[in-house]
Amino acid sequence: MLNTVLFGLGVGIIVFLMIAQKQLAGNLTSSGKGIDLVVGAKGSPMQLILSSIYQIDYPTGNISLLEAEQLTKNRFVKKAVPLALGDAYNGVRIVGTTAGYLELYNADISDGKAWSGEMEVCLGSAAAEKLGMKLGDEFVGQHGLANGGYDHDEHGKFKVVGILAETGAIIDQLILTNIQAVWMVHEEEHNEVEVLAADSDTILLSKLIPSVNLNSEDSTREITSLLVQYRSPMGAMQLPRYINQKTNMQAASPTFEMARLLTLVGVGVDVFEGFAYIILCVALLSVLMAIYNALKDRKHDLAVMRALGASKSLLFRSIISEGMMIAFLGTVLGLIFGHAMIAGVASYMQNASNFSGAVFYLEEVIVVILGTLVGVLVAVVPAYSLYRVDVSKTLTQD
Repeated sequence: MLNTVLFGLGVGIIVFLMIAQKQLAGNLTSSGKGIDLVVGAKGSPMQLILSSIYQIDYPTGNISLLEAEQLTKNRFVKKAVPLALGDAYNGVRIVGTTAGYLELYNADISDGKAWSGEMEVCLGSAAAEKLGMKLGDEFVGQHGLANGGYDHDEHGKFKVVGILAETGAIIDQLILTNIQAVWMVHEEEHNEVEVLAADSDTILLSKLIPSVNLNSEDSTREITSLLVQYRSPMGAMQLPRYINQKTNMQAASPTFEMARLLTLVGVGVDVFEGFAYIILCVALLSVLMAIYNALKDRKHDLAVMRALGASKSLLFRSIISEGMMIAFLGTVLGLIFGHAMIAGVASYMQNASNFSGAVFYLEEVIVVILGTLVGVLVAVVPAYSLYRVDVSKTLTQD
């Protein structure tokens, strides 16, 4: 049992790392799909990507709405979706955005309707489950992107008007509302949010936020970031350089930054894999010694079996089967360990609801086969020693 558990622990760590890498890569791909560029305040490109796409870091700052508006007129920009961050509710982020955000993830409303009024929100499927909320429920947003912020109760409560269908992307874990609501809860005066300018001759209709009118001269409105799609492949070559050099904003490529992140994560994964393989080697040596010592203790019994007519091949197969069963049971136990650890991570960590211990991969079948074969190979050495047992000498000595 001890050898089986030790073998299972090594296999479990390897299975955990394999599943975590697959699901992490899958979640990163699904959440970043359709987003070619993220534009935000100058700072760390990685931080900008993590905060605006994956919602797991703090934003680098805010950018001018007017400057972002001008960027949408660039000939390389096909689509731009604005985001306004800054608040949360019980650890679930509140994201001010437009209907274009739903289109990025092909998200549908499973119950209710999309937000339209100032304080209306839609909940992602995972967010609704975590918060235990339903249509018609009301809540007060909290300042900051984590638990513990003060309540924005001076401007009223948000009301849940819709719940999104599950997409498997980060949108499942968010509370979505319009950008004006985010502006309003951060305003000192409630009545300052409706109109940004009064002169009808200088009013511009916002392309980013259709329900907002802008004054090109004195508007100071800000948003957190823009999620951009290119109109053509040439955009990837020219648009980021233009933004970084000619504007007060920063452009970051999700593909490049995520490749860099996975490379950094891979270093830590390699270390854990190294420990797992060391544990496996120790377990295999333990299995080898256990079978070899058991064989020595049963030498008389095996000699009696030979004297009663058992063939060498029969005894050889029995020892091989013993090693194979220990390895097989250890591998199965390792699969259980690995999936249990993934389930524990998903239940413990914030923004990890897309991790699931109930998902199985084809590679796990290969792990079971390889683990069993390794057990067979380990048992070959003691099994082969049976051929060298002198039956008459063994019985005479005993």
